[in-house]
Amino acid sequence: MTSHALPRCCIIGAGMSGIVTAKALAERGVPFDWFEMSDRIGGVWAFENPNGRSAAYRSLHIDTSKGQLEFPDFPMPAGTPTYPHHTQVLAYLESYVAHFGLAGKVSLGAEVVKATRDENGTWRIRLASGETRTYDALCVCNGHHWDPRWPEPAYPGHFDGEQIHAHSYRDPFTPHDLRNKRVLVVGMGNSAMDIASELCPRHIAQKLFVSTRRGQHIFPRYLLGKPADKGKLYPWLPLSLQRTVGRVIYKFAVGRMEDYGLPKPDHLLFESHGTTSDTFPSYVAAGDITMRSGIKRLDGTAVVFEDGRRETIDVIIWSTGYRISFPFFDHQFISAPGNRLPLFKRVIKPGIPNLFFVGLAQPSVTLFAIANRQAKWIAAYLAGEYQLPSVEEQERTIVVDEERHMSRYYKSARHTMQLDQDIYFAELDREMRQGKKRARAMGFSSSRPPVPRLAMVDAPSSAA
Repeated sequence: MTSHALPRCCIIGAGMSGIVTAKALAERGVPFDWFEMSDRIGGVWAFENPNGRSAAYRSLHIDTSKGQLEFPDFPMPAGTPTYPHHTQVLAYLESYVAHFGLAGKVSLGAEVVKATRDENGTWRIRLASGETRTYDALCVCNGHHWDPRWPEPAYPGHFDGEQIHAHSYRDPFTPHDLRNKRVLVVGMGNSAMDIASELCPRHIAQKLFVSTRRGQHIFPRYLLGKPADKGKLYPWLPLSLQRTVGRVIYKFAVGRMEDYGLPKPDHLLFESHGTTSDTFPSYVAAGDITMRSGIKRLDGTAVVFEDGRRETIDVIIWSTGYRISFPFFDHQFISAPGNRLPLFKRVIKPGIPNLFFVGLAQPSVTLFAIANRQAKWIAAYLAGEYQLPSVEEQERTIVVDEERHMSRYYKSARHTMQLDQDIYFAELDREMRQGKKRARAMGFSSSRPPVPRLAMVDAPSSAA
């Protein structure tokens, strides 16, 4: 295979998704330029990333076990704990890049400020330096845990204390000294539980409150001596049986949330994106964390909750999730209102066959495995091995897939990209087989790939 016969691709972002995309394209001989706005790789896993987009806090451990996290062709180092610290995840990604010879392929400190597609389908990529380059295909790997989502609409009233989003939290002393403060954490996602558990001991916060509109089922990291991985104890069982067995084990090993003093969930186990914490329920039961209902209004130095209770608060930490956004796209061209962006197999927007989103999903287990599979699928397509179905079939498939993956979850911005990992992998494998048949029928190959190649792709880059 000769790389000059293949489409030239642009990759935006050098976090985990960008890294696996670069490897997949390199393995297929697909030429690409790879841009990262920061001075380092790693994305959200690069603690205190100078680009300001890492949400990692100092104590963060990933909530997925290393057995699920590691890539099949690159095991994590011996001695890595079952649930690695963020520094170990970053070191793993750095080792992966070095091992597969990708370090020299990424342009650091190169921010993509504008990506436009002309009438011929060609991508024009403008960098912060002012330089503009042209490409046949674009892979968007900018992540979806960097643009903080604040409550919308804002709560009535005003608050006189400090307010931060969980994205800015680093430790009990940064960005604010939270010792001896009355702190309110809003939300019950993984970050909210970690932050609340870290702050609630009496030598840190004077009083720690958590506000939530609904209860959640909280997984411990281990069940029956095995990594729980949000209920994926026995992956060899059919998915429906995994859920049934998981519910039985959870009932006997964990019990009811209300027995800990937590609000009773209004949904069944596995009907929401999994939250994991060994400590949060115990801290609630011990009285170190005080649960409160949803917020009704802000009242100067206090917060009034929906049940009428009023608490004096010094600091609010909003753990209210993230917005999906693409600052380099025109909003009218690509956007995700309400965090919804329907995509064929969570990768391709119908009608734009040379634009790919990698890692833009909320997986039942781990985004590492999802992004890795997506990247390999994209590379096969660009190499001429696979061909897409018609736009109409893509649109029909999106409706069917979203019903299959999202129907069991309650409606929420956190569930607009939900994927059941095992089902998704089976779907992607089936689509790959069908796409290979389409490619063969249409005569596509590495010398005639389905994405048209620019006539002047090897010409020097033009200035803006």
